[in-house]
This record gives sequence, C-alpha cells and structure tokens, in this order.
Amino acid sequence: MSYSVLIQPSGLRFTAQAGRSLLRAAEDAGAVLPSSCRNGTCRTCLCQVREGAVVHTIEWPGVTREERAEGWILPCVAEARSDIVIDVPLAASFGD
Repeated sequence: MSYSVLIQPSGLRFTAQAGRSLLRAAEDAGAVLPSSCRNGTCRTCLCQVREGAVVHTIEWPGVTREERAEGWILPCVAEARSDIVIDVPLAASFGD
C-alpha cells in the first residue's frame, strides 16, 4: 500500500510506501526535509499534518500529547496511514 504526500507551502509531492518513514520516503523522492537525529528525539523535523492520518513508529516520540492533538509529528519516526498534507516551510527538492 502507498499514500500520496503533499508538502506545503512548497507543493512538493511524493508517494510514501507503507512501512517507510515519511522522512525516508521524502528523500527517496528527492525531497529534502529538515532532519538530524532520525530517531524521534531532536525535533529538527517537527512538522504539522494538515490533512490525513499518520502513526508514530515509536511509543514516545519527542512530541507532547498536546502537540500530537494539534497534528504535530516527527516525520523521521512517522508513517502515513492515508493520503496526507503536511506543512514543512523549509522543505526543498534536491538541487534547490
């Protein structure tokens, strides 16, 4: 199964395969998202889901319960569960 991901405000789009983190799926497609630790603790990749559903792959990612309720996620440890729109102001494509 795969899901469509739209990054706003850049308009970049990619497909995220089930079982693949959003960060890795973005990189596979040539998109560059802010990142550092890649294990859900540093919050460098913190972004907000505007539409759709994701699940974190670790029990306690570095987002608070309140942040999660507002749609904040860590794409390094999150997977799509539907087509999604995420807000990542610093996203770019390779070569930008």
